[in-house]
Amino acid sequence: MDAPLLYNNLDLRIDLDAAADLIVRAQRPDGDIPWYAGEKTDPWDHIESAMGLTVAGRHACARRAYDWLGARQLDDGSWYSAYCDGAPTDRTRDANMTSYIAVGAYHYFLSTGETGFIERLWPRILRAIDFAVGLQAPGGEIHWAKNPDGKIDSMALLTGSSSVYMSLKCALQISRIIGVPRPDWQQALARLGHAIRTKPHRFNMAKSRYSMDWFYPVLSGALTGLEARRRIARHWKKFVIQGHGVRCVSDQPWVTLAETSELCLALAAMGDHDRARMVFGWITDRRFDDGAYWCGYTWPDMICWPEDKITWTQAVILMAADAIYRLTPAADLFSHQFWHAAGTAVS
Repeated sequence: MDAPLLYNNLDLRIDLDAAADLIVRAQRPDGDIPWYAGEKTDPWDHIESAMGLTVAGRHACARRAYDWLGARQLDDGSWYSAYCDGAPTDRTRDANMTSYIAVGAYHYFLSTGETGFIERLWPRILRAIDFAVGLQAPGGEIHWAKNPDGKIDSMALLTGSSSVYMSLKCALQISRIIGVPRPDWQQALARLGHAIRTKPHRFNMAKSRYSMDWFYPVLSGALTGLEARRRIARHWKKFVIQGHGVRCVSDQPWVTLAETSELCLALAAMGDHDRARMVFGWITDRRFDDGAYWCGYTWPDMICWPEDKITWTQAVILMAADAIYRLTPAADLFSHQFWHAAGTAVS
């Protein structure tokens, strides 16, 4: 039976059940979670949606999402970058999208304590992480993908590599739980973390206009402590519209609820819970009549755009609420203190 969603000191203006209900309605019978009905499915956002379902206690729906993913893993451990109705529409094989299954699996384990779940997914995780590590460059960064012809694209994304960093941490924790040491993954994590902290020139696909490049090194735990606080402070005014949220792109008038929620996760991860709660409060009323959350809106005219009800937007709002209000045992998934105690992260 799915667990009820707990509201521990939660501002009840935040309708988390409505967010979860939208994801459930969008999920196809085979477990596939597209962006919305009739739209594409990509592995990263599919997993993010499954994590939102896990926060909301919709565990059976989350398990079906992971089963759908498992049935489509390719021989090299990867997934295609996009599907529609189960058929691949983009045959690029992305390291970040592929490795994110480790984050979803570890999140589910923290939420439920079900060791059997991660044991069942372990062969999938093993091959997925090996695929991503196989795309690591000598400088430590992760080449972002293999193209449909199987050729490695040498571009490296800071956001994507930071997400792989988080995936490696989670995969290492899972390997410890099931008793299969992977020192090569630990070494890959160390090289990747060093590159993120000290070699910005290695990330040769410029995305500095995008807010994710700003906070993902902090969200992933590649930057912690003073380094994390300095990075957040350095670009706060570039991306944050006070009282509203986070711009997706610094020079565009578009505030997105997903990026705003991810900033809240990054703030909570570094222990800045008061500011995480404040920023989250800016977006809690950006909802449709059915309680589902907007994707974003233009500023300063405050026009909701686009009007599509996006599954992964609902999911990251659920995850941010969990990190701030501690709804589930997985609330500390991104916490730097949690990972320091676990001994997996590399300083």
